[in-house]
Amino acid sequence: MNPKVLELTKKSIKNELPKIQTGDTVKVTVRIKEGTKERNQNYEGTILKIKGGGINKTFTVRKVFQGVGVERVFFLHSPKIEKITILRSGITRRAKLYYLRDRVGKSTKLLEKLSSSKSSEGLPIEIIPEEGKLVEVI
Repeated sequence: MNPKVLELTKKSIKNELPKIQTGDTVKVTVRIKEGTKERNQNYEGTILKIKGGGINKTFTVRKVFQGVGVERVFFLHSPKIEKITILRSGITRRAKLYYLRDRVGKSTKLLEKLSSSKSSEGLPIEIIPEEGKLVEVI
């Protein structure tokens, strides 16, 4: 590849992005320009697919707004994306979750991945060394 193209891609690739996967519920903060004004807008939904690689990597986020499914494709390394926040991590066995388009209501929810460092309520676990028992910190 051309060295000038490689140099431009190295400059514009973001390194501080979280690791996103299909099935994650995310909040994407996007910078929107309206005339001379600029503002931030949040777009919250489930990631249906991740496509491409390098600077051309994209992800599709789906949300239901007033009973209508809305999908939006974002470039992962776009300068218009201010931040990406992972709200939930879903358990999936597929790379593309197109079957969620046909579902309505509770059937669109995915099972949530539970991390080992937290209990089922989402509270951190603390170990008391002298007793060896698990205690939830409130």
